[in-house]
Amino acid sequence: MPPPDRRLLIDGRLVEGDRTFATLNPATGDVLGHAPDATAEQARAAVAAARRAFDTTGWSTDTEFRVHCLDQLHTALTEHLEELRELTIAEVGAPRMLTHSQQLDEPVGLVRYYADLLKTHPLTEDLGVVEYLGQRHHRWVEKEAGGVLAAIVPYNYPTQLALAKLAPALAAGCTVVLKGAPDTPLVTLALGELIAEHTDIPAGVVNVLTSSDAAVGELLTTHADVDMVSFTGSTATGRRIMAAASGTVKRVFLELGGKSALIVLDDADFAAASTYAAYMICLHAGQSCAITSRMLVPREHHDTIAGQVAAALERVRYGDPAHPRTYLGPLISERQRDKVDGMVRRAVEAGARLVTGGKRVDPGFFYTPTLLTGVDPASELAQEEVFGPVLALIPYDDEDHAVRIANDSVYGLSGAVHSADQERAIALARRIRTGTFSINGGNYFFADTPFGGYKQSGIGREKGVDGLEEFMERKTFGAVVV
Repeated sequence: MPPPDRRLLIDGRLVEGDRTFATLNPATGDVLGHAPDATAEQARAAVAAARRAFDTTGWSTDTEFRVHCLDQLHTALTEHLEELRELTIAEVGAPRMLTHSQQLDEPVGLVRYYADLLKTHPLTEDLGVVEYLGQRHHRWVEKEAGGVLAAIVPYNYPTQLALAKLAPALAAGCTVVLKGAPDTPLVTLALGELIAEHTDIPAGVVNVLTSSDAAVGELLTTHADVDMVSFTGSTATGRRIMAAASGTVKRVFLELGGKSALIVLDDADFAAASTYAAYMICLHAGQSCAITSRMLVPREHHDTIAGQVAAALERVRYGDPAHPRTYLGPLISERQRDKVDGMVRRAVEAGARLVTGGKRVDPGFFYTPTLLTGVDPASELAQEEVFGPVLALIPYDDEDHAVRIANDSVYGLSGAVHSADQERAIALARRIRTGTFSINGGNYFFADTPFGGYKQSGIGREKGVDGLEEFMERKTFGAVVV
């Protein structure tokens, strides 16, 4: 693969563009490279290419060819895995150990999963024959590609989120305009270059853009030739996209924010739950939508658990994300660090106690693992997404009180519970209004498991069979039996 300065992919051609913008290494603050700054005109050209490829080629109907191309993409990603790994560490600030799971290796596996699923997934459902007005009527449903997709991804897990949209959309027969985040453009552009240079995916089927101009994303969500929008990012932006897409009644998939609660029941192993909470809030420096950023604990055990969590946070190794033992890397930008630090300072001013952390570390955009106690469940810190390594510890009186606190949120993405009694834990989990849930540290995030949220955490599901069918339309047929 070429050096860090990369190119757009538009209608099968790699395009340098007339202007560029810088991308930084968040571990140092230094310029890492430059990305082409796509214009609105280039975005329109990408949409036109995707529209033409969908309407005039056999891509949407040739299942065998799509399997072949997904196989090629998986091979290309696998062969360039180590180059992608180093780029991900440098641009995303992802710790090396995380690239061996959710940041890179597991997302590459998604391409393989959807290639295999496409070979067996039924695209026709026979509903049988019924008698109606003296005639016999045969009914069936066929699943077909949804059309042109605008896929917009954020900076925190750019490869995972791009492939979680690209792989099922391509498997379904859609054509795609993928827009990378302005904070992490190079890793997304690298996917476009692999597609252009190592697969038989036809011109226009995949187009990859990066831009510092918000108007480019807005164009993708309003353009009449775009049939669907798949967006992952903040709830505030998701609301704007949903409103923008309504003008042309586009289908929207939204995977948005979260403020998930970890509930520790009174029979739990407090030390184990505290370690889990500490390492979960520090996962990718807290820049994960589904992490449990509220920890709800029995009031009578609050101080004990606070001490255990603080001790666990102080053991978390932070620093150079390239080091194999680093667990906590940098935040993505100084802007994001300012936001995180501002929320911590306001929480303390409002009466919360800073137990540990709350410090900037230079060079780069590091922020130390942070625990706050005395957090009002209705406060900003308990209600708004921080997107940093900041945990709010909140006491509860009984299980009903814990459930009320957990559900008192506009979000509903994830949650967790720890208890010595698994049936008790499952019963409580069923009372929480979220799309995913962890029982005693159980992992729900796999290629075949649907992921998404309730309430203002989004619409639709990513991954699994549900993820494939998000990008399909259903056509119902009725024919008189002759």
